[in-house]
Amino acid sequence: MDLNKKVKLGSKTAKNGFRNEEDIIIKFNNWKQHTDAQNWLQIMKYNLDEIEYVKAIKIKGSYKTDVQVQISIKLKESIDCKNLSVKLVSNPSGFNQIDKRWIDKYVELWNIPENIVKLLKLFTGELEPCKKNVRDKRRMFLDEMSDEEQNLILSFFRENKILIISDILKGRDKFTADWMLVILKKKINSYEWALKDINTVMNIYGKDEIKVTNNGSLKIGSITMQRKGGDGGRNSAKMLQFKINPCLLFD
Repeated sequence: MDLNKKVKLGSKTAKNGFRNEEDIIIKFNNWKQHTDAQNWLQIMKYNLDEIEYVKAIKIKGSYKTDVQVQISIKLKESIDCKNLSVKLVSNPSGFNQIDKRWIDKYVELWNIPENIVKLLKLFTGELEPCKKNVRDKRRMFLDEMSDEEQNLILSFFRENKILIISDILKGRDKFTADWMLVILKKKINSYEWALKDINTVMNIYGKDEIKVTNNGSLKIGSITMQRKGGDGGRNSAKMLQFKINPCLLFD
């Protein structure tokens, strides 16, 4: 496959190292000298000959967007803005947290019924287990709940699948993500990147079924929902989190 065809698919392998999000900003701000930035702009449907200037900035705070790219086109008075969710990974089989909140915050987003809220809080440990002989005395895994309770959870997430995937991948605030850029840093002095528009990203991660996994968590397509855990045993370990393998965008 030649370079142009591969770039059109939204991914490429490149030499030299890649440190952090600042490298992405530097590349965009000096796009005329960086092939990566030129490829990214072309994937985002820009004609390089029509670009007057590009300015990339880091977005701080709890937003889906990590880097905002502002593009000015010659002979136009307006400025386009593209919001990028950036995932820097070194393990092609690893997982990356994409969202975590207290269950009550998800209730506000998704209007979760009270009976489902109770089950989710048993899952994360906000409520103590209501039965004996559980694998972890602090909480209940989904497969330790009754078939009826599991079906209630599955039904809710199936009915609200599109909303849930959109909220945890794209967001709904002023910095909703338009694109996801994954940088896979390799052991040798090289990296591979993949850039996909957010609707394609949501289709990739949401295309498979919703099911309870063998280890008692929930799978929403290729998104894993689990108890956050860790945090040295602090109360924040009881939050609900969603994780993805960013390298699925290379497939």
